[in-house]
Amino acid sequence: MLVTIFQIGLFIFYYVSVWFVISLLIKRNDIADIAWGLGFVTIVIFLFITQAPTLLSVFVYILTIIWGLRLAIHIGLRSKGKPEDFRYKKWRDEWGKYFVLRSYLQVYLLQGFFMWIISLPIIVVSMAKNQVISPFVLAGSIIWLIGFAFESIGDYQLMLFIKQRQNKSDIMQTGLWKYTRHPNYFGEVLVWWGIFIMVLPLEYGLWAIISPITISFLLLYVSGIPMLEEKYNHNQAFQEYKKRTSAFFPMVPKK
Repeated sequence: MLVTIFQIGLFIFYYVSVWFVISLLIKRNDIADIAWGLGFVTIVIFLFITQAPTLLSVFVYILTIIWGLRLAIHIGLRSKGKPEDFRYKKWRDEWGKYFVLRSYLQVYLLQGFFMWIISLPIIVVSMAKNQVISPFVLAGSIIWLIGFAFESIGDYQLMLFIKQRQNKSDIMQTGLWKYTRHPNYFGEVLVWWGIFIMVLPLEYGLWAIISPITISFLLLYVSGIPMLEEKYNHNQAFQEYKKRTSAFFPMVPKK
């Protein structure tokens, strides 16, 4: 188990380093967001090649590839023809002459570390012996499906809204966004809780809980909701929307 975890860690180190070089060539650090989803796809491919696949591991691999490719394609289309994402542009300005070093350490290597941690359920299922298709697989699949629906539908609704809105200060408040300010983040968290539940009965399965806890913490308290909503601190429409709409869990809006 430890050998495979170390191998995956080394693989991810090379993977994010390549993307760092690409970011320097194209002068865009937000390419790291595309690398995020594709990173899990490459991890799955690496495990499929290096570990004997089973029915359960292949099932988890397929779900991970579907999730990772959809996310990467969505972000790629969203950023096409647009300037660098405001969060990365802000860091570029703040870091000044230390931009290259801090980008490598604080964007790419740090993202690689979290990719390593969050991929634990995939590593667990790739190594487990005596696998059976248990009720945990069904329960996890349902949770994964709900999460994937929230993430993909939420992203699609927001994409249409951005294309059709008349004013850049307008706020998305319909569809899934009526019930939660971040349906895509809620969906991503559910995806990883679902995968964790699928592998829970396996050997070392309980250790995989580090994965959904980590992604939940990051999106709720670090790089997700707080960083994104900071952009709207002076947007009155968003502040009103914020008062009546749940930040994360879908709920009926307050009157």
